[in-house]
Amino acid sequence: MTSPDITSILPIVLTLVFSLYTRNVVIGLFTGVVTATVMLTGFNPFSVLSELVKSHLVGTVTDSYNAGVIVLMVFIGGFVALMEKSGGGPAFALQIMQWINSRARAQIASWCGGILIFYSDLGTPLIVGPVFRPLFDKLKVSRQKLAFIIDSTASPVAILVPFIGWGIYIMGLMQKEFDSYQDNLSAWDGFIRVIPFQFYAILAIVIVPLLIWRKADFGAMALAEKACVTSSSTSESNEVPAIQPFTHKNARASFVFIPLVIMACVLAIMLVPLGFPFNSIPGSDFRAGLSSAYFLAAVALIGLMTWYKVRDLQTSISLYLSGMNSMMSVIVVLVLAWTLSSLGKELGTAQYIAEQAQRGFPYWLLPAVAFVLSGVISFATGSSWGTFAIMLPLVIPTAISIEAALFVSIGAVLSGGLFGDHCSPISETTILSATGANCNQFDHFQTQLPYALLNGSVALVSFLIAGFYQHWALFLMSLFAQLILVLMLTKGAKRQTLLKTDKR
Repeated sequence: MTSPDITSILPIVLTLVFSLYTRNVVIGLFTGVVTATVMLTGFNPFSVLSELVKSHLVGTVTDSYNAGVIVLMVFIGGFVALMEKSGGGPAFALQIMQWINSRARAQIASWCGGILIFYSDLGTPLIVGPVFRPLFDKLKVSRQKLAFIIDSTASPVAILVPFIGWGIYIMGLMQKEFDSYQDNLSAWDGFIRVIPFQFYAILAIVIVPLLIWRKADFGAMALAEKACVTSSSTSESNEVPAIQPFTHKNARASFVFIPLVIMACVLAIMLVPLGFPFNSIPGSDFRAGLSSAYFLAAVALIGLMTWYKVRDLQTSISLYLSGMNSMMSVIVVLVLAWTLSSLGKELGTAQYIAEQAQRGFPYWLLPAVAFVLSGVISFATGSSWGTFAIMLPLVIPTAISIEAALFVSIGAVLSGGLFGDHCSPISETTILSATGANCNQFDHFQTQLPYALLNGSVALVSFLIAGFYQHWALFLMSLFAQLILVLMLTKGAKRQTLLKTDKR
């Protein structure tokens, strides 16, 4: 087999160009898939389409591993839809509001609520935002701050959990590359080992209680908080149409906890005898266990809603099926990403990139470069998931080839995708967080950006260091650096406020 040349990267280049130009990753991935098929089969529209469907798309979907991931994603979509529409989240929030009587407690409670609703990054703005919005207005905490807290506990929490939609999606992309380049490594083990190197996600979560402890903000958020405290009205300017979570007088907080307990019990019954979580288990058993757990948890939740007369059986089943259907866009991205990866292997795309990297690219620089590139793609497209689909099939083989820190490099892609998503005014989480808090989308983007840039800068330096020294405890160093910077910036913000007050 001849060594691949520069033309092998054409599909991935066109994928990037079309993704950035159209701001739609599906269009970009499809363009790359079609281009790769043309390069392999020749330019005949009918034969290209026939070969694309028959040999690539169908082959990708019918692969046993891929099919298992798709089935699991469908089960997750149905369960999440039921949880979001059960009324359990607002019922739980109403219970904890009894002890909230200060601005700090309101912010900590909303932060905890966002973490507890870990099963869905979209569930956080849809539930936490509308529930806590009246309380924030009452205690004179800005809605921009609520949107920031929502955004900091949505995707950053979800990306650290291996058994929900985010984790399954990422492991699906990882396993495809591990099967080709790292036979002795499972996606589950890889994901767990990557968690300490997801610097940006960890920093985004931790900065919220850090700012609450300091009782100060900086940048545009400081101005928004000051305006909210001094304003005689609790309403916000430039409000967007408010969304309201589903509530019902019969809904219980147990609607959140009982299904999750059932899920944990099912997983324990099915996987612990196989050695989980201490020993690696076959991926098929893991996916079967998770699918069973999500399905039985959904059945339990449907039973609870029916028993308490929150929703009738028919409506609950319809919600469940609708949630399954909502995963179709994610599945399309996954299938196209898998297909492009397979076609890229035939063309030698990853091999060519790795060969070029071996000629002088410093191995220690790969995580930092992966972080920056992922951030740029995610910022421009507003899609972290799409960024993962593009970058992981390139970064994993390159890291293995040049003997760079594999898990650090994967963490850099995940952190970069999240960082760009947080900085992007067009990302779905930015829009939903602003909508959930009922504040202007640009105001949320503007007030969150300084915090995102702070966390992103710390993460970038951390990846530069981790490129040399791969150790799971490095995230503690990044947290310490974040603490120092926040102390400096909030101290400066307080000093400016005091100076302005003295001048008056």
